[in-house]
Amino acid sequence: MIAENIKTGPRARLLEAASLAARIKDEVKAEVERMVAERGYRPCLAAVRVGDDPASAVYVRNKIRACEEVGIRSEHHALPESTGTSELLELISSLNTREDVDGILAQLPMPSGVDETVIIEAIDPSKDVDGFHPVSAGKLAMGRPVFVPCTPAGIIELLDDNGIELRGTNACVVGRSQIVGRPMAQLLLQRDATVTICHSRTRDLPAVTRNADLLVVAIGRTGFIRRDHIKSGATVIDVGMNKVSDPDEVRSLFGPDAEKRLEVVAKRGYTLVGDVNPAEAAEVAGMLTPVPGGVGLLTVAMLMKNTLKAANLRRR
Repeated sequence: MIAENIKTGPRARLLEAASLAARIKDEVKAEVERMVAERGYRPCLAAVRVGDDPASAVYVRNKIRACEEVGIRSEHHALPESTGTSELLELISSLNTREDVDGILAQLPMPSGVDETVIIEAIDPSKDVDGFHPVSAGKLAMGRPVFVPCTPAGIIELLDDNGIELRGTNACVVGRSQIVGRPMAQLLLQRDATVTICHSRTRDLPAVTRNADLLVVAIGRTGFIRRDHIKSGATVIDVGMNKVSDPDEVRSLFGPDAEKRLEVVAKRGYTLVGDVNPAEAAEVAGMLTPVPGGVGLLTVAMLMKNTLKAANLRRR
């Protein structure tokens, strides 16, 4: 894999997550080793993937690799594109009843022949390490979370690790998905931030986002958040992960760093960029997460933490 060493403008400080993700995984590894030594049990994560989506295959492979790094046993159930909801429900039911499986991960998105909502709701809440089940969402909304979706949980860890005060902060979350936007807003609210949620129907989006001391962006639109969306000195968390291959678009997005990114495009065929325009954000923001090297690393680390937590809760 080609490393993308990202350095943005002279003003924004990069909130790189590699060292924090490594520390979280080291902590999980130590706890797993203790569990094996004291209880003779090793936690297990079962990953379920349906179809041949290349991105999903990469994501599952990264999660299984992380399991190996921390000593968690993993299973990969790769099912054909033709798999239907009923067939998948049988597998989920089987994994629910197995005492040696602590966490179940249903990789999204799934093919059109599978009802994702039905599958998510079929997972035993005690094994819902993704934190997507309605029981998990409800407990989070009540301020009594058990499993928090991994990306929002990782963002909170990153903010805490960098000493970013949340109490009283004006925070804006752009995106209202059940995976990132809504749980992110709940977590910030529970930390006494004043939270605004924006979405595709928000009127005059820049006028709203420019009031935010903390801006979290998760909308899946390449480089959508630009200079005029960002308050001077704000902390910007970019959750997006998009591929860009057009040279002119690369130059527009990366400014002085474009040549390095064009080298990556020449070798790999694309480079990665988030939902925030990195060159413009670096001129305005106080702190900014890079893509890659930011939030994505923490998502996998928090999945390991949730799997260990599930094993402990099921055996306390």
